Amino acid sequence: MSERPTIPATPFNREEAPFSFTDLLTDVFSRFRWALRQRRWLMACFVIGALLGISYTLIKKTTYTARLTFVVEDAKNSGGSLISALAGQFGFDVGSMGGGNGVLAGDNVLELLKSRSLLKKTMLSEGKDRKGSLADLYVSAYGLQAKWKSVTGKEILFPAGQETNDRLSDSLLQTIIKRLLEKEVRIAKTDKKLGFFELEATTRDEYLSQQICERLLKVTTDFYIDTKTKRLKANIDRLQKRADSLGIMLDRKTYATAEANQLLLDANPAYASPQVDAEISTRNKYLQATVFAEIVKNLEISKTSLIQETPTIQVIDRPEMPLKKNEWKWWQGMLVGGVIALAAMVGLMMVVGGRK
Repeated sequence: MSERPTIPATPFNREEAPFSFTDLLTDVFSRFRWALRQRRWLMACFVIGALLGISYTLIKKTTYTARLTFVVEDAKNSGGSLISALAGQFGFDVGSMGGGNGVLAGDNVLELLKSRSLLKKTMLSEGKDRKGSLADLYVSAYGLQAKWKSVTGKEILFPAGQETNDRLSDSLLQTIIKRLLEKEVRIAKTDKKLGFFELEATTRDEYLSQQICERLLKVTTDFYIDTKTKRLKANIDRLQKRADSLGIMLDRKTYATAEANQLLLDANPAYASPQVDAEISTRNKYLQATVFAEIVKNLEISKTSLIQETPTIQVIDRPEMPLKKNEWKWWQGMLVGGVIALAAMVGLMMVVGGRK
């Protein structure tokens, strides 16, 4: 019998070599040692990276970081109201029912401080020495005025306290706000278990960073308090107007009652009309006095409720001058640039190089 012919090895029937983790590590280390022996290339790469790092430190602008820490205290949501105290005596926890649903309750403050409308109002507030607005100061700090003028052919200004009605101005202001929210303004909660919040702004102008933090918090606080107490304030204004009106009417009725009683003393006893007039005037006076007393009582209750409903936003740490200065030293840029370039070169040699 003839022997079976030998089938030549092809890429389809060739058996794969078994994988070995030890061989892989050995190959990697051998490539790494070979890359480290290329001292000339590594030294040249380190020098180039160091020069690029130094150039970066010279080009990069210095920035300033302002940090503001605050806490929000809501008397109603914390269960500190009179109703919560009374209900607690009977074993009911009213403070925990629906708590944390306020505008600034919980983590909602993070989103409220990122509101474009509130940040826009902040940037349109008065700038340094009441010259222009914070938006104008931002444009000056980043040198945007010359760029915009070369494109639009005119100088773009943002007057303080005025809404931008021009489409171009509004578009450029929205660009500034977008840049602030994405890169330069940070809002965070330092601890999830605590109610402390941190607002941070980083710009090229020290005064601008400080004012963005403080004014953004003030604008947000005013918005929150107005929203929170708007209904109660409207009710107090209505009751106050009603009380003032009834007070004037009660004064007039008091004089009218006194005159009716005086006429009653001088009237002829044979006539009953003066007695009836005096009795009606006295009765109306008491009715008006009773209504006036109830309205004044409700007014005082509403004022007390307003005080309880008004939240307190307490600033813990304010950004004080001088602010944190963010800049790279030339030697830092040299070391970082050189190390990054050196690591990249070693990695590239390990990939394309071989065992030597």
